Amino acid sequence: MLRVLLSVLVWCTIAFAGGGNLEIKGVERVLKNGLKVIVVEDHSTPTVTFQVWYKVGSYYERFGKTGISHLLEHMMFKGTEKYPNGEFSKIVSRNGGQENAFTSRDYTAYFENWAADRLEISMELESDRMVNLKFDPEEFDREKSVVMEERRLRTEDDPTSLLVEEVYAAAYKAHPYHWPVIGWMKDIESITLEDIKHHYRTFYAPNNAVIVVVGDVKAEEVFALVEKYFGSTPPAKHIPEFSYEEPPQEGERRVEVRSKEARLPFIFGGFHVPNIGSGEEYALKILAAILGGGRSSRLYKRLVFKEQAALYTGAYYSSKTKDPGLLCFYAAVKPGVSPEKVEKLIWEEIEGILKNGVDPKEVEKVKNQIEAEFVYGLDSNFYRAMNIGILETIGMDWRYLNSYVDNIRKVSPEDVIRVASKYLRKENLTIGYLLPEGS
Repeated sequence: MLRVLLSVLVWCTIAFAGGGNLEIKGVERVLKNGLKVIVVEDHSTPTVTFQVWYKVGSYYERFGKTGISHLLEHMMFKGTEKYPNGEFSKIVSRNGGQENAFTSRDYTAYFENWAADRLEISMELESDRMVNLKFDPEEFDREKSVVMEERRLRTEDDPTSLLVEEVYAAAYKAHPYHWPVIGWMKDIESITLEDIKHHYRTFYAPNNAVIVVVGDVKAEEVFALVEKYFGSTPPAKHIPEFSYEEPPQEGERRVEVRSKEARLPFIFGGFHVPNIGSGEEYALKILAAILGGGRSSRLYKRLVFKEQAALYTGAYYSSKTKDPGLLCFYAAVKPGVSPEKVEKLIWEEIEGILKNGVDPKEVEKVKNQIEAEFVYGLDSNFYRAMNIGILETIGMDWRYLNSYVDNIRKVSPEDVIRVASKYLRKENLTIGYLLPEGS
């Protein structure tokens, strides 16, 4: 249930070992039913995070039923025979914990954060709703209305979100990243109770899940508890396999959104780029930061400070996706300035990188910033577990984290120029304009 905004773009939280090395020391085990469990002991505070990650998100949906993974996430809070609707959250609250969930393109995750001596409560609650979820027709209809209203508020009445959605839909033609995680409105309307039951029975199974526990625990005790509560849960007999490949883009794509809610033009665009495991993600991360990562980036200094053509601007790239994603940029156009002028300025900055390269000091500064993101998050059990869970559900070994900073350090200015030349091309771009209605 998307009750809070969770940032998954920031790499943060790994354990620090002496001698300047960065390392997560985890222990893993796979139960006979296929459930994978990863435990990271951290005794610095008497707290723990318990997370259950399911390998299902909007990537695993189909046309006509988009948004079903997110809707099922909502239904997961509607109770079982043992714990009626609302009881789950009451139990967590009475024990001083926090609980929530989130759905993405590639996964759905549920978590509880609380004192370490409450860990067994998570096991009891999550093991129960993994297999015993109730599907009350009235609650289903009510929750479907809630999700439809969520879509109205967060997308259809938010013109910048609507633009982002349209750009992704244009950028992906043959891949499920084409549709939004929340789904298209007509598809949400069409989802039936039987559809949601089938989705649950297909994907919510121990052999399609990963449990991540980080905090003041002992690994062997955690494994014993997981065996006690999840060990007897039968695995799914068949979990469908999904594989997609978006064909190469062979020409610039443009979209235009006009909205009465928009007050000023807004630009959003994205270039197709590789994802995690390609070996190019490290240079792409640095390239995005140089281009638009904060107030000292090239786009911000040019568009906001020097030209005063944009109210704000930026660029970002997240490699942690199952399939290749986008390196994106955006700009809020200043009153009295045309979006065409702002786009021209953005291209001038991109071309400046391609023609003149990047300053080694500029690259070193960004490397330091990325490394600092790891160090500053050292005390967060939650985000350490979150990074592990994301990697495991998109098909990467969580130990990837332990070499991430070293690989960032190895990136040279020439590497940055190389990936910029390879991917920041107009024929690889999908760009959208948000325009006020009547402009």
